[in-house]
Amino acid sequence: MSIPIETVRTHDFEMRFFRFGSGSRAFVILPGLSVQSVMGAAAGVADAYADFAEDYTVYVFDRRENLPEPYSVYQMGLDTAEAMRALGLRDCDIFGASQGGMMAQVIAIEAPELVHKLVLGSTTAHVKPEDEPVFDEWIRLARAKDGPALYDAFGRAIYPEAVYAQYRDMLRSAGETVTDEEFRRFIILTEGIRGFNVTDQLDRIRCPVLVIGVYEDAVLESDATMEIAVKLDEKPGFSLFLYTGYGHAAFDTAPDYRARMLRFLRA
Repeated sequence: MSIPIETVRTHDFEMRFFRFGSGSRAFVILPGLSVQSVMGAAAGVADAYADFAEDYTVYVFDRRENLPEPYSVYQMGLDTAEAMRALGLRDCDIFGASQGGMMAQVIAIEAPELVHKLVLGSTTAHVKPEDEPVFDEWIRLARAKDGPALYDAFGRAIYPEAVYAQYRDMLRSAGETVTDEEFRRFIILTEGIRGFNVTDQLDRIRCPVLVIGVYEDAVLESDATMEIAVKLDEKPGFSLFLYTGYGHAAFDTAPDYRARMLRFLRA
């Protein structure tokens, strides 16, 4: 299946996205940080989320073009909200994974009219100094323009060992294709994670929320999930689930992950 890449234009920026499905409701996916844009994997994403395509028209957003420096995660969320408005979207179900989950929290806080239900996967409301060494290493490798080593370090961090071993050679081969511009964007987006903290604003989230975390997360510890849960636990429609054995990228590796999301969204 060929998925066209589109561009939404606002007064301030352009942002690439793709969409698929024929449903009357909008489902927005905000991917996590990646070395290369998810726009290059549009067909794979559409295949993975095929079960959503009847109920929803699914929108997958990239980060904006011509990234400013610095570019905080908070601003990423605000920009994505602006792009959604430019497309006429509102009252959407939103799934944010990792950095995308940070952005999704910002949207739910600052633009509640855009959000009907929210799913947060392997994310945090507060990036602490002790979370940063893994980001520091990724930035070091990106600055050295060592694509294979960057992909290798990235894969080791987000996947469980068995999955990493299965895809190791493919990841390293992908690293050979990273361009200078992709290194530059990756550094800016990774730097933007530092200092993110919306913990004290979570009480502004009005919509039902499903938080999905993992116990063994080499990027963000499970405590990050529990800190969100503590803040949202008494809100109507809140739900929490923690996986064991699937790593930070459980949203890609756990076989029942998307079915779990659909049950929450359809309830």
